[in-house]
Amino acid sequence: MLTYLGNYVLGRDIAVFSGSFIDTFARLGVGEHAVRSTLTRMVGRGLLARHREGRRMHFGLTRRSAGILHDGEDRVWRRGVLNTDWDGSWTVLAFSMPESWQRVRHDLRARLTWAGFGSLGNGTWIAPSRVDVRPIVAGLNLNGHLKVFAGPAEEPTDVPHMLREAFDLDGLAAGHRAFLDRWDRPDPLPHAPDDLARYLWMTTEWLQLVRTDPRLPVEHLPAGWPAVRGQQVLLELRDRYEATARRLADAAIEYVRTA
Repeated sequence: MLTYLGNYVLGRDIAVFSGSFIDTFARLGVGEHAVRSTLTRMVGRGLLARHREGRRMHFGLTRRSAGILHDGEDRVWRRGVLNTDWDGSWTVLAFSMPESWQRVRHDLRARLTWAGFGSLGNGTWIAPSRVDVRPIVAGLNLNGHLKVFAGPAEEPTDVPHMLREAFDLDGLAAGHRAFLDRWDRPDPLPHAPDDLARYLWMTTEWLQLVRTDPRLPVEHLPAGWPAVRGQQVLLELRDRYEATARRLADAAIEYVRTA
């Protein structure tokens, strides 16, 4: 759903008719009940807003969802998953909080993971870049419970070993290989009904990888790192699918203006 919203709703100031969501996701084999349930959940989470037009219900983005989608767009199409120009900087964050703060600890770990941090254990997290952690921890009321440092790793630090310790390199590589198994072929998803379905499947699968990929410095990753080929395949197939997919999406979408 987020992929569809990011590709065809973001930046247009529109609310989309519920039937358009149903028709589009039918291409992917998603049933009407599942689509309606997803829309309702997203409204409840503040990610969509309802707009009634007569007897029809439409759904538009909220400020929160627009921010999430802009961030996802930046990660997928601008930053990518390959850190090929690393300057050697690290951000180290250490936290300590009472055991009773389980919800805060869970929220902090989820935010750090999304921001590209990996855990070294005992409340110590690292990211291979200089990161402003203030927006990451905003609203968690952690003043006095965090320590943050930034700078290069000094000898005798074994950087490749530290990366393997803090990040699940095997899991990341397996995710990128699975993407290549599906998409790095002459005719990906031959049984999909059209290029809109293929484009939504592909970008959704890649976004799931981006969410968990911390954009590690390529120079310290194992040789033949599959994300290198994966990002190349993504861009090649975007050129192949994007225009037709947008034409099909525009033909299927019914909407009202929200601004």
